[in-house]
Amino acid sequence: MFAPLQNDTFLRACLRQATDHTPVWLMRQAGRYLPEYRATRAQAGSFMGLATNTDYATEVTLQPLARYPLDAAILFSDILTVPDAMGLGLSFALGEGPRFATPVRDEAAVAKLEVPDMNKLRYVFDAVTSIRKALNGRVPLIGFSGSPWTLACYMVEGAGSDDYRLVKTMLYQRPDLMHKMLTVNADAVATYLNAQIEAGAQAVMIFDSWGGVLADAAFKTFSLAYTARVLSQLKREHEGVKIPRLVFTKGGGQWLEAMAQLDCEVLGLDWTVNLARARALVGEDGPHAKALQGNLDPNVLFANPAQIEAEVAAVLDSFGAPHTDANRPGPAHIFNLGHGISQHTPPESVEVLVRAVHAHSRKMRMARG
Repeated sequence: MFAPLQNDTFLRACLRQATDHTPVWLMRQAGRYLPEYRATRAQAGSFMGLATNTDYATEVTLQPLARYPLDAAILFSDILTVPDAMGLGLSFALGEGPRFATPVRDEAAVAKLEVPDMNKLRYVFDAVTSIRKALNGRVPLIGFSGSPWTLACYMVEGAGSDDYRLVKTMLYQRPDLMHKMLTVNADAVATYLNAQIEAGAQAVMIFDSWGGVLADAAFKTFSLAYTARVLSQLKREHEGVKIPRLVFTKGGGQWLEAMAQLDCEVLGLDWTVNLARARALVGEDGPHAKALQGNLDPNVLFANPAQIEAEVAAVLDSFGAPHTDANRPGPAHIFNLGHGISQHTPPESVEVLVRAVHAHSRKMRMARG
């Protein structure tokens, strides 16, 4: 059904296999920093008009690949499609973040929650299949979802938050309600990601965007445990091909050793994490060793080209000597930002970054050879 993959560097790095360069893709690589994205969004009329239209979602997913030699594409969608399908009424005002018409704030609202009918998310799965076909084997396609905890933050707060007061009040005052919501969310996310895999996603990523706002014990109980519940239900392969699973927790650097126990292939890191330390802790060897993804500060992209190149080299050098033995797995790095790209980023800066990653990482491998 789909064309053979021409560039599998990203997937091999996910599986800790040797690659001839460090693969690179960017969180939010399809988005507002690109003038062609803004033009397509204007045509669509709204963010959800864009995300729910197969042709538009395909077009904007491929836009950054037309500009830059990236090593992966990521589905254009939103992390909040699952609670929207639960009936919470998701909307986006221009220049504002997401908002839910009916937040979940009491026992009655939690009692109503259930894993949504996946037919309500058919537009996502249709987009996955359409994008995979349009890629024509050029690079792999990553599917994704928000984590159970991150979804709960938006579901309770009703929008983004500065202090997470409402969701944390529920967590501490009615942990029973929070556990019930997170159980439903985890099972919904697992079902949703498995449907993306069946539709053509070649890797899937869980974005735990707000895990880092939790206290230590609360992170393990209310975030990590439910991310683990999702992972335990995910397909490990589809049609005989392994499907790597990636987890990114913003602010999660202090829990790296606990996260190493997760049943996934890749851990994403924000820009506060020292890559050499992360590699030593969780990326070298052993049954729980992970590939690492990250972790350039997105604001580096506002510097001049020479500085961008220097910062890219610093990230690659921090991870250290690349793994080059084709006969066994070993430490692996996927270059990314430490969070999503800013909408104000000059598009030409991304070109500098991608080419610098490829050039410097190839140089590092030649030095080893």
